Amino acid sequence: MADMQDVNKNNAQQYDASQIQVLEGLEAVRKRPGMYIGSTSSSGLHHLVYEIVDNSIDEALAGFCTHIKVTIEEGDVIRVEDNGRGIPVDIQEQTGKSALEVVFTVLHAGGKFGGGGYKVSGGLHGVGASVVNALSEWLEVEVCKDGQRYGMKFSRGDITEHIKKLGATEKRGTTVRFKPDPEMFDDTVYDYEILHTRMREQAFLNGGLTITLRDEREGKEQGEELCYEGGIREFVSYLNNHKNPIHEDVIYLSGVKGDAVAEIALQYNDGYSETLVSFANDIHTPEGGMHETGFKTALTRVINAYGVKTNIIKGDDKVSGEDVREGISAVISVKLPEAQFEGQTKQKLGNAYIRTLVDGIVNDQLTEYFEEHPATAKVILEKAMMANRAREAARKAKESVRRKTGLESGQMPDKLQDCNERDPSLCEIYIVEGDSAAGSAIQGRDSRFQAILAMWGKMLNVEKARADKIYGNDKLYPLVLALGAGIGEEFNMDKLRYHKIIIMADADVDGSHIRTLLLTFFFRYMRPLIENGYVYSAVPPLYKLTRGKQQRVAYSDEERDRLSSEMRADNPNVKIDISRFKGLGEMDPHELWETTMDPETRTLRRITLNDAIHADQVFTVLMGEEVEPRREWIEQNARYVVNLDI
Repeated sequence: MADMQDVNKNNAQQYDASQIQVLEGLEAVRKRPGMYIGSTSSSGLHHLVYEIVDNSIDEALAGFCTHIKVTIEEGDVIRVEDNGRGIPVDIQEQTGKSALEVVFTVLHAGGKFGGGGYKVSGGLHGVGASVVNALSEWLEVEVCKDGQRYGMKFSRGDITEHIKKLGATEKRGTTVRFKPDPEMFDDTVYDYEILHTRMREQAFLNGGLTITLRDEREGKEQGEELCYEGGIREFVSYLNNHKNPIHEDVIYLSGVKGDAVAEIALQYNDGYSETLVSFANDIHTPEGGMHETGFKTALTRVINAYGVKTNIIKGDDKVSGEDVREGISAVISVKLPEAQFEGQTKQKLGNAYIRTLVDGIVNDQLTEYFEEHPATAKVILEKAMMANRAREAARKAKESVRRKTGLESGQMPDKLQDCNERDPSLCEIYIVEGDSAAGSAIQGRDSRFQAILAMWGKMLNVEKARADKIYGNDKLYPLVLALGAGIGEEFNMDKLRYHKIIIMADADVDGSHIRTLLLTFFFRYMRPLIENGYVYSAVPPLYKLTRGKQQRVAYSDEERDRLSSEMRADNPNVKIDISRFKGLGEMDPHELWETTMDPETRTLRRITLNDAIHADQVFTVLMGEEVEPRREWIEQNARYVVNLDI
């Protein structure tokens, strides 16, 4: 692998101040940081790193960078170093200032607007470097370019040391060091795993690019060099890591149209879930867009055409898009100039011509692949046909349930105690296990806006079942009816009856099992609930502390000890009675309301989805058929277990 001293042969292409264009000045970033980085929580904190790394990735996309080093230094200082061309340091004509100064102090300034610096770029909006600077307690940048080292320093967006020469060098590239401003962020501690996930994605998407990630903080030392010569082929193999592929090869398709490039890699497994991950200019597009639409349309068309041609599909017995994507793991990566994203967060790609490009590639190359690999084509088609039969079974089961339950007339499940409010944004539903806990919850709730759904018995593990098993399931289908939004492809957020879905289970192993089964169900069949932050876990108290008529509750061992100390403050020898709640069912309605259901005093944990790929793998390992990966996971994570019920 090339090191930081490497000089790319492509440096004949000029990259200087004339290619830096200023659109507007830096305004109000510190007043409204969420507009630029999404939030000031953990996601926004890590977004700062992505913005700087994206600039280095742009250099790699342009063919000038082969190695990026990302380091978490002591004190949660971030250092990003690359061996690209180095940010220009000459005078930028519009401003009369050094281009380096402009890039870090002016919003919407960069080499991505004029068309000369970069053909394709992830950091399209040009806010990255300047926003990171504005939200950092301090930032320093060093540029190695044309045999010279240049340095510049900033504090909260203001210059503290103007650009100056630091001496001669044979190196080339840019190094940025910054410390996030604690005035701007809820927390300034970086999570190695979150950064590792992002850097791994970037290494997959840029085959041959080396990204080195290191954590140098005391007690947290670790690191990894990430480089995947196979690019997105290896990405698909990673997605299928704990699954059973039904064909050996990862199918790879690619094509070029003008300056736009598209790559697709896919492989089917014997599971029932669809894992489709898409990127545009190395930016993850979780809401899809034109590249995904083109892929889905062409995939359905090609598989149906092959089925008709080989006489496996007869007459009008076509398979749907949902059928052909059951068990697929696929990565779509497109790189294009002038990428049009929806908003700064870049959730969805809007360029219409990319749909045509991806559609044409899949149509032509996958058809050819099937002709050359009939055994693989047959096994994929048979899986789609099986999914089609299961979908038909699910439809019949659903119709049967409709007739039996009076779904058409809007009848709700017997175990649902609904609330009076009809505005979903104001409504919340508690999912409670067992009649005892449900009884206390019903009596203790505020019936204006709180609904209670009782569940009982062993719940279906949907990781091992298709949708047809859910319809008619006496544990899960009442939940589907109560929420009102459907499941799978039919899921419709607009029909959702509650915007807070709260799992209220005991704080023991059985309660954790119930939560896991419910979360598996939501992730596989109602993922938008989690993605939009509608799913919560209630935190019931663990202990009741009593001193005479004074009572307090504690939610952890640490809180128990602290409260115990507080309650005996005036008399160290006084007896404090401490009892452990065995379950929600033994609480009286008043206790349950005060500790777990009152919006003023309760604690809720919102279930978030920071990394859908990782979540998919965890659910596959923990809830799937294969025992060995689960054993390995348990052995690796056993040291983190708490509240073990033995």
